[in-house]
Amino acid sequence: MKWYQLPLGPLQTNCYILSNETGECIIFDPGEEASRLIQYIHTKKYKPLAVLLTHAHFDHIGALDEVRGKFNIPAYIHSNEAKWLADPALNGSGLFRMEPLMRMRPAEHILKDEKELEIGGFSFKLLFTPGHSPGSVSYYVEEDGYIFSGDVLFKDSIGRTDLPGGNHNQLIKSIHSQLLTLPENTIVMPGHGPVTTLIDEMETNPFLNGFS
Repeated sequence: MKWYQLPLGPLQTNCYILSNETGECIIFDPGEEASRLIQYIHTKKYKPLAVLLTHAHFDHIGALDEVRGKFNIPAYIHSNEAKWLADPALNGSGLFRMEPLMRMRPAEHILKDEKELEIGGFSFKLLFTPGHSPGSVSYYVEEDGYIFSGDVLFKDSIGRTDLPGGNHNQLIKSIHSQLLTLPENTIVMPGHGPVTTLIDEMETNPFLNGFS
């Protein structure tokens, strides 16, 4: 499979497009700039199957309705944040005085349990990784060694925990129990910044000292 990182919006939130050999693709976290994302997909002649959300903060969902409307595809989100899409106070667009406030349609699929997620020719292991937010999830592509971690783990850093529902100790536990148990060469696709690997983070990330 092939992946492409497309930073979008003023916070340069990483949207990822994961494609297979047949031209089908999965979209992760369409934060903003819907037209730019749509144009990329049209240029590549991809056929989108779904939007997978790692969590529902405003900078990860801004283009959600326009993108899923354009391609007539469903969105997936964890049950802990199912109500966040329509609530600016929860998704953060109200807290940061954004205009317009983000009120998205409900997601078509609500994720509740850790499981194998099959969408077309794609297979993911769903990992529950709360701490940055109460419904943060990571999507692991075991066959290719990719983990789409949202704002859980970054290169040399971790997600902030000072927003509603954030919990630092819970975040560290999620990283330790869910991510660091994966193969060390796993490629980490974070919600912001450059791609990294688990072994690099275990060796250099100051927030993970003592967990490697």
